[in-house]
Amino acid sequence: MKKVIVTGAGRGIGLQLVQVFAEEGYEVLALSRNITAVEELNHKNISCFSFDLADSGSYVKLSDFIKGSWKGSVDILINNAGLLVNKPFADLTEDDFFKVYQANVFGVAKTVQTVVPFMDVSGHVVTISSMGGIQGSMKFPGLAAYSSSKGAVITLSELLAEEYKGKGPAFNVLALGAVQTEMLEEAFPGYEAPLSALEMALYIKQFALNNSKYFNGKVIQVSSTTP
Repeated sequence: MKKVIVTGAGRGIGLQLVQVFAEEGYEVLALSRNITAVEELNHKNISCFSFDLADSGSYVKLSDFIKGSWKGSVDILINNAGLLVNKPFADLTEDDFFKVYQANVFGVAKTVQTVVPFMDVSGHVVTISSMGGIQGSMKFPGLAAYSSSKGAVITLSELLAEEYKGKGPAFNVLALGAVQTEMLEEAFPGYEAPLSALEMALYIKQFALNNSKYFNGKVIQVSSTTP
């Protein structure tokens, strides 16, 4: 069965992704700073360890795991980890911007650099972005750092698709609308999204498994509402 890596696996969509892949028999490596919820699943198909996108040692550990436990082979990488800061632009600090970009852009780039050497042309890298990163989409006050970072990772993925064309995995982006997750609740208390984390995880799973043949360097907008 395919080997799947999911970042941001500690809660929300990431945790649901880990479960649905594992329950269908796939080998899953779940990465998150907090892995308590993953460990509590106690599933034979799930491996996990604490992973910090800002820690160089985490990437060494990731590479060592792939070389050892997975014999140097990865089929799917889902860059799901993300950080959202909801703050008026005038109040955003340089540190706010850096932390958001560290998680949403720099961490994605470093994860890809670490994992892609173990993937072949049949592989698929799926990066989770946001409708807020789509040029021309509705924007919301307070999300300058978040939405701009999600736009940056879209362009990054388009470039990687060209750079690895014919020799490496396909690279695609899913730009999500509102999904009922802990991160959404923290940023917008009381807002009720039209989709649950499980519903979105099921869509992402089938896209990651089935669509590398049909899409490369593409951004798919996955939203049933304006946000």
